[in-house]
Amino acid sequence: MTDKIFDTNQVSVAGEVMNNFLFSHEVFGEGFYLIDVYVPRLSKTYDVIPVMVSDRIIDVKEDLTGKKIEVTGQFRSYNRHEENKNRLILSVFARELRILDEDEDLSKLKTNHIFLDGYVCKEPVYRKTPLGREISDLLIAVNRPYGKSDYIPCICWGRNARYAGSFEIGGHLHLYGRIQSREYQKKIGEDQYETRIAYEVSVNKLEYFGIDQ
Repeated sequence: MTDKIFDTNQVSVAGEVMNNFLFSHEVFGEGFYLIDVYVPRLSKTYDVIPVMVSDRIIDVKEDLTGKKIEVTGQFRSYNRHEENKNRLILSVFARELRILDEDEDLSKLKTNHIFLDGYVCKEPVYRKTPLGREISDLLIAVNRPYGKSDYIPCICWGRNARYAGSFEIGGHLHLYGRIQSREYQKKIGEDQYETRIAYEVSVNKLEYFGIDQ
C-alpha cells in the first residue's frame, strides 16, 4: 500500500468466505461482486464484513465459500436511494485478495485493521450508556481522487470518546481501529421489523490536528 492515492484509507481483513460472489455493478466493462467475510474477534465473537471484488483480480465464477482469504484495500461508501431517503452503504473495496493455504493461521495475520486520514463532517455525538460507559459517534469524510469522498461512521470509547466529543466540523484527524458489524431492527411497517447490519469503525487510537490552515 505504498501508492500515495490510497494512503488515506487502508484496510486489511482476513477471515472465512461465507457465500458465493454476488454481482453488484459494472463500470467500463469491469464487473464488481460482493462476498461476506466472517472475521473473528479476540472476544470469541465475530464480524461479518462485506468485500467488493473486481472480476479482474479473481475468477468470480470460483466458489470460495468456506475458504480463508486475506484482503487489502479501502473502506468505501456510497449512497443508495431507498424508501424516499439515502442509505449509506459500506464495504471493503479489495485491491488485493489472497486465498490462504489450509494450514495458515489467521491469528498470525492482521485479521481486521483500518487506518483513516480524514475530516470530521458532522457534529460529534458524545453520550454515556446507562452503565456509565462513554461513547462518541463520528462521521469522517476521507477524500478519494477525482473529487470523490467516502463517509465512514466511527465509534470511540472511554477517554477517546471524551477527546472526540470536542472535535470541530472540518477538523483533520488520523484514526486506527477495526471494522465492526452490528445487527439492528429496522421498522418497515405497522408491526413489521427487518434485521439489518450496520458497519462502523471501532476506534482504538486517534490523533486530532484541528482545522487545516
